[in-house]
Parts: sequence; C-alpha cells; structure tokens
Amino acid sequence: MLKKYRADLHIHTILSPCTELTEMFPHSIIEQACYADLNIIAICDHNSCENVAAARKVALNTGLVVLGGIEIASREEVHVLGLFDGEDEMLRVQEVVYDHLPGENDEESFGYQVVANEKDEMLEVNKRLLIGATTLSLEEIVDLIHSFNGLAIASHIDREAYSIIGQLGFIPEGLALDALEFSPKVGIEEVRKKFPQIRDYPLITSSDAHYLCDIGKSSTTFLMEEVSREEMKMALKDRESRKVLL
Repeated sequence: MLKKYRADLHIHTILSPCTELTEMFPHSIIEQACYADLNIIAICDHNSCENVAAARKVALNTGLVVLGGIEIASREEVHVLGLFDGEDEMLRVQEVVYDHLPGENDEESFGYQVVANEKDEMLEVNKRLLIGATTLSLEEIVDLIHSFNGLAIASHIDREAYSIIGQLGFIPEGLALDALEFSPKVGIEEVRKKFPQIRDYPLITSSDAHYLCDIGKSSTTFLMEEVSREEMKMALKDRESRKVLL
C-alpha cells in the first residue's frame, strides 16, 4: 500500500563548519525533526558523512527514517547531494571524497568540524577542509554516487553560489542527475519560470538546515510503498503510482 512520507533531505550537523555549533547535534536534530512531523530526513554534511551513524542511533524507535547522505563539492564548486540506503556504500563514497579533498581546515576562519555520538558528546574534530571543493569533476561525482547505488541530486539550484546553474550557467547535456533541489527561498512555479532548462528533471525542495529552527521548514512529500532508494527513484520518475508531491 502506498503511503505519504514527508521528507527533509538536506540537513547539516556540527560536522559542517557553517552550522550553529551549539545546536546541530544529532540528538537535537532528531528531536526537532520529530517535532516538525517529518517521516524522513537525510544528514548531508559538507564532503563527509561521519555524523550519520549517530543520528541513526538516536532515531531508533522514533519512527523517523534517517537516510545516509553527503553534500559533495565538485572542482567547479557545484554542490551535489548523495543519498544512500546502506552505510557501507556511503562510507566508501566518503573515502573517495577524502582522497580528493585537499587542504586542512582553518578553524578560526571557517569554524570547527565536530564528530559526535548519539549522546551529543564530541568524539573528535575533523581537520580536513570539508568546506572546500574536491578535485572531482561534477560528472565524476554523479558517477561516483551512482556507482555505490546512491541518488545524485543537484543542491539548491536557485542560488547564485555553489549551484549547478549559478556556477556553470547551464545543466550539462547527458548529466545523469536523479533530481534537482530548490531552496526554501523560492516556490516551485517561480523556479520553473526562472530556469526553463530544468523542465526535464524531477524537483524536490529541502531546508538545507544549518539551524534547528529551519528543519522541516521546506520539505518534499513522497508517495511510496516504503522508504528506500529504489522507491524514491520510482517516485522521482513518476513510475508505478509512486509520486513526488510538492
């Protein structure tokens, strides 16, 4: 039987140096997501997925599904979300991203990158330059995500910075993106009118939350049988009665 699942598929934790360090701990995120009546969230930190496991542990027995995710920055400075069912696939993608991530984080300039456990205790500080761009091309990132059975979604396409249209001015022909994400700042009709080149792509909207109060402010409802990558892919392609409701 098909059910409606309300999803916010782009949430950052204290592992992303641009978040609010006093707020975006795994336990607090799960609590806020439940309060916002979400059924699905995805933790998508910059170039890392080290806080996904903690969020999943907190969410056990809450009814909230936490998808593994990562927001990868290409060498063109385009941000792409990778969403995964399995933890092994997600971590293998992280390994590749780490191998292509130059530089060390300047904490005074960019902020701390904290790995936490399910009790919101700090385990370590990640010293990589997670906020920076990888040396991977946009095409390589999409292929990498797909090679590990993930969904590849271009982030916040309506923004001038770090978006595929903002950085490139167009969507490369043949780029196998599963969907495009637009930000809470615009509505779906506005984004379709402003960017006619997106007409052939499925659309979602997410909060891109860096603060607790933003979680669930923008969400996408999926009509699916269950929460899985395959079901979400069918919904994005409008197949077998699965749908995306915006």
